Amino acid sequence: MVNCPKCEAVIDVDEEDLDEGDTITCDDCGAELNVTGLDPLDVELAEEEEEEEEADEDFDYDEEEDDKEEEEDEEDWK
Repeated sequence: MVNCPKCEAVIDVDEEDLDEGDTITCDDCGAELNVTGLDPLDVELAEEEEEEEEADEDFDYDEEEDDKEEEEDEEDWK
């Protein structure tokens, strides 16, 4: 058994059927996971999943900056 790095759910897999580099899916959150170690069993998010998470984390919405831009746009219309 191993925990999903995305949602921490316990993933019950037959470790004897796995090889390093295999991909498994978390039943709880659907994350694609790469097997990175066998003794002990270790998994990490597949690259595609990792990139999506990083993109979500990198997006930093600045409401004040947005308000400032709206005010400037309104001034341009006057």
